Amino acid sequence: MRPSTIPNNKKIARPLIILFWLGVWGGVSLLINREIYLPSPIRTLRAFIELSTTAEFWSSIAMTFIRVAIGFLVSCLAGVILGILCGLNRFLYDAFNPLAITIKSTPVMSVIIIALIWFQSGQVPVFVCFLMCFPVIWTNVVQGVKQVDKRLLQMAKVYKVDRWHILKGIYIPSLTPYLMAGIITSLGFGWKVTVAAEVLSSPKYSIGGHLYNAKVYLESPELFAWTSVVIVLSFAFEYLFKRIAANMTNHSH
Repeated sequence: MRPSTIPNNKKIARPLIILFWLGVWGGVSLLINREIYLPSPIRTLRAFIELSTTAEFWSSIAMTFIRVAIGFLVSCLAGVILGILCGLNRFLYDAFNPLAITIKSTPVMSVIIIALIWFQSGQVPVFVCFLMCFPVIWTNVVQGVKQVDKRLLQMAKVYKVDRWHILKGIYIPSLTPYLMAGIITSLGFGWKVTVAAEVLSSPKYSIGGHLYNAKVYLESPELFAWTSVVIVLSFAFEYLFKRIAANMTNHSH
């Protein structure tokens, strides 16, 4: 059989896997038979449809997205600039590395509680997203800079290539795969920590605030519906970025 006639197994497998786990969810829900503990997928879908008809639902998603976007973009900008500088300068790397390790080792809840003391409720999720994503971006960029082919640098030095062209033609292509990996990791992580920060800080119009309210009033279907929204958004943006990164790589070749 020619390769062109072989069906795309991945496209077939993914929906089946999703249906399988939805079936497991539904089966466990039937066994427990208590909506307060585990609502069924159908009841959760019904709650989602009810929520999606309100303006507050879309406003909350929009505001959470803005907070994730600001925190993530600032972490990318700071991580790339400082990552390149620390990758090129050993002293700067030694100075920033303990900070990155400390941030990675600090529990997210501790960061959120500290941020609640420092900032207003609407600023807390942005700060937490930035702080938790920054070490991932920074570490990957530093590794990318350190993996630069030394022979290319020596050749550039022999031919007296200026620093801008060395950075553009040698360093950036080397660190790009590491940066992309760091961004993809940070995207999903950024959504989770931002929503967690919203749960505790309760800013106006936030997914985390609705999660907290659903828990307080024991509205399990709404709780699962909002949780599903976070999961879908996280996967969607990660998938979108992977597609963009793949297209950029193909065009560069």
